[in-house]
Amino acid sequence: MIVEPGWYMALAAALFLIGAMGMLLRRNALVMFMCIELMLNAVNLTLIAAGRALNDLNGQVAVFFILVVAAAEVVVGLAIIVSIFRLRATASVDELSELKG
Repeated sequence: MIVEPGWYMALAAALFLIGAMGMLLRRNALVMFMCIELMLNAVNLTLIAAGRALNDLNGQVAVFFILVVAAAEVVVGLAIIVSIFRLRATASVDELSELKG
């Protein structure tokens, strides 16, 4: 049984929607960070499905570079979130907005 690329696109759209709604509705920095990663993985799934449908490897190459950048983002982002959590004892974005200025 072969799964058509349209099903992968629908799954990627659902994952992206879940990530976008999480970004808009949640106020915890760590949860927002995970929602960004979920949206990146949805885009990766779309690129892989499109590449498979078109018999082209460019989608897989793009996914490789996106994963490398996402890994660097995770390292830096989590380090910032952990250091702020240690100083403030909270990960709420509303309370972190006081850092402006």
